[in-house]
Amino acid sequence: PPGRPPAPPYGRPVPGPPGYGPPPYGPPGRPPVQPPYAHQYRYVPLRPPLRPPPRRSAGGTVAGILGALASVAVIAILGATFLVGQSGAATTNRPPITSGGGGSAREQAVGNKLYESGALTPVSCRVPAIQPSSASMRRFMNVLSDCLDSSWSQQFGKAGMRFDEPDRVFWDQPGRSPCGTYPAPGASAFYCPANNTMYIGVRHVVETSGGEPLSNWAVFARVIAHEYGHHVQHRAGILLYGNRLMDTGDIDRRNEASRRIELQAQCFAGAFLGAERVTLPMTQAQFNAMIRDVRGRGDERLPPEKRDHGSGRAYAGWVVTGYEGRRLAVCNTWTVPSSKVN
Repeated sequence: PPGRPPAPPYGRPVPGPPGYGPPPYGPPGRPPVQPPYAHQYRYVPLRPPLRPPPRRSAGGTVAGILGALASVAVIAILGATFLVGQSGAATTNRPPITSGGGGSAREQAVGNKLYESGALTPVSCRVPAIQPSSASMRRFMNVLSDCLDSSWSQQFGKAGMRFDEPDRVFWDQPGRSPCGTYPAPGASAFYCPANNTMYIGVRHVVETSGGEPLSNWAVFARVIAHEYGHHVQHRAGILLYGNRLMDTGDIDRRNEASRRIELQAQCFAGAFLGAERVTLPMTQAQFNAMIRDVRGRGDERLPPEKRDHGSGRAYAGWVVTGYEGRRLAVCNTWTVPSSKVN
């Protein structure tokens, strides 16, 4: 419902992958690899905010991943921390967003009908194994995108909202979009609302994973589901409000609005993967690899003026929130305090 998500527990407990649950969370996964984040992920606004334009990358140009991230215990408690925190009081001096951006646009973001539509309905998604070839990765991306089309089309129908599926460009050769050329720094994957299209580099998505084995398919599925999440925001009218909030000379408020956009896309990605857990099962190692990857893409090491996507803890935590939450209401990043989108 509009406003703050319901307090946990969210109905029956939702099990994670095998071994995911109370401590000790099983053995740690393999140590993180230094990722070559020359290319990251981004969403490109319909119109640029006021000076200077923010860096729209969902990867975060961090120098490396902290060694502590290898601890599965730290990773596994992220979801519970976020779920509890969302129902608590603000812990910073800035309250949740409650004004600005225009009345109807604000309501589209804060009280969107999608939040009342419950959980995503499973569509029995099954994806092929990824082989070391561009053709195999492209097939994986297309099959997963077909599942996303079906899942979100049904969800918008449940909410009584119109939905148009996004176009896809899975590139392995340079090209141009209304939002700019690719590949380019900050553009291994991006969503362009100007033409309702998501763009993902078939080879770049692997290159930016830090050498992740192709068997850890969830690392790559999360990227696709994240960019698709931006299309969901666009079709639901949420991006309009986010763009209005970003159209300001206050860099702190602009970056916070950007983080609310990006972290909601993370949550939507987690919600899809959680809904499909029966036919897209993850082992403990695969789940840990996905969380380790997103945790390593945090922007906490960047200067304050470039922190427009969220810390590694927030970037991973919102994926887990969506994965476990079962209701899209838990993905309402527009009503939580600033401390939850830091």
